[in-house]
Amino acid sequence: MTRSHLRLGRKVSSGVPLRTLARVASVAAGMQFGWALQLSLLTPYVQVLGIPHTWASYIWLCGPISGMFVQPIVGYYSDRCECSWGRRRPFIVMGAGIVIVAVLLIGFSADLGYMLGDSISSRPRAITIFVFGFWLLDLANNMLQGPCRALLADLSGKNQRRTRSANAFFSLFMAVGNVLGFASGSYSQWYKVLPFTRTEACGVSCANLKSAFFMAIILLIAATILSVTATPEKRWSKAQAEAKARAKAAGGKVREPVDENDEDDDEEADEETQETFIWELFSAFRDLPSPMLYLLIVTALTWLAWFPFLLFDTDWMGREVYKGKPFGPEPLPSLYDEGVRVGSFGLMLNSIILGATSLMIESMARRIGPKLLWAIANFILCLLLACTVIITKLAENHEPASPHSSVKIAALVVFAALGAPLAVTYSIPFALTATFTSASGAGQGLSMGVLNLSIVIPQMVVSIGSGPWDALFGGGNLPAFVLASVSALAGGTVALFLLPSPPPEFHPSRLLRTSSSPIP
Repeated sequence: MTRSHLRLGRKVSSGVPLRTLARVASVAAGMQFGWALQLSLLTPYVQVLGIPHTWASYIWLCGPISGMFVQPIVGYYSDRCECSWGRRRPFIVMGAGIVIVAVLLIGFSADLGYMLGDSISSRPRAITIFVFGFWLLDLANNMLQGPCRALLADLSGKNQRRTRSANAFFSLFMAVGNVLGFASGSYSQWYKVLPFTRTEACGVSCANLKSAFFMAIILLIAATILSVTATPEKRWSKAQAEAKARAKAAGGKVREPVDENDEDDDEEADEETQETFIWELFSAFRDLPSPMLYLLIVTALTWLAWFPFLLFDTDWMGREVYKGKPFGPEPLPSLYDEGVRVGSFGLMLNSIILGATSLMIESMARRIGPKLLWAIANFILCLLLACTVIITKLAENHEPASPHSSVKIAALVVFAALGAPLAVTYSIPFALTATFTSASGAGQGLSMGVLNLSIVIPQMVVSIGSGPWDALFGGGNLPAFVLASVSALAGGTVALFLLPSPPPEFHPSRLLRTSSSPIP
């Protein structure tokens, strides 16, 4: 790499080593640890606090609401942040700090509510604190994830292969965080490891949740430090960007002594002149190129399929497979708790498969194309969600003591196998977004915010509709899972027949010849 590429700590996008992209993506492990605990334990925990199952889905509304506004706003300002530390890293650190505050509020909600006047049987204050912390955690996750993915896109430039690799790293570290988080959620003896977490207001399940969140804080701090120290980030200047844009419009090119030969100048100028602000975001949908419109449709259908399972997977294991209940005479609560823990173990297996698949996504995408890979992943998702119906019916044929070993194994196989399509969902849409929008000059932060809208809107639909929909058919989680299977089939069909293929890439040997540094 030449000296000019290293001035002021800046590198040409195509020359950023893969190990640096991996370090930047490592923050996903810390973020996903807490998210895994949220997915596996918090839906059952809200019912222990006294919120009925029908209303539990409404607690998850903050995720899509905050994602709809927070990610585009954070994306917009991170595209234009003039901090000397860089554009993305200040938002990553701020998001990590808010995550820590949120998980402390969630973990200590029962204790704080008891201090403020709650009783063991009635916990309105604890529920209020819990919901506030839960919503704050969703807001912080949205604030943290967008700038991190945008930074990966910045460092990857227009190199499609590196863009897919960067997103595969992000997916891999999400899998690492999931494995650790779900393993923590399935362990039932945390209250013995950290005995101070068990209090009069916080029983065994609460103490286990609180202890696991302490582990999440430690991992998040370590991962954030590793990520933000991976590489010096380019400082953005509005005055310089406007000057470059004017020079480009006039047919000239601005060269500065410290930044000459920097290949990101044109991208930065385009980014300044063509971005839209948050209030233009929704109207901008009608001006999107057809590849992005179809990508957003497939993304929305895919997440309509994923969210019912992601929100209620461990609850399904406790209710439908183990036939337990959060309340009632024994052994129903014990069966429910056992089912939740086994579900968390299944999610850990899911994350192991997710991580292994993430390592193969780049190779598979080059062999069969990202479009076909995404379609196949959705068809697999459709089949596996349909299997939950069969497993539920088999579990109904057994006495409510514990599911037959074959039923439990079948449920765990579904949990584990879903990791493969989930790895594709965590990677391919983001890589395609960076590819489709790189030529339009849109800032990567705002582009990821636009993509996020096609994720959060389905989550809002699921959060609002799944409870009443399940109640319409007698309760439980199965009706929402059936609709999810149909949605996955529709998403795979649209991806296969309507989603355009991305632009052709350079041959790998050409990339090796033209890159300013060898690919590790």
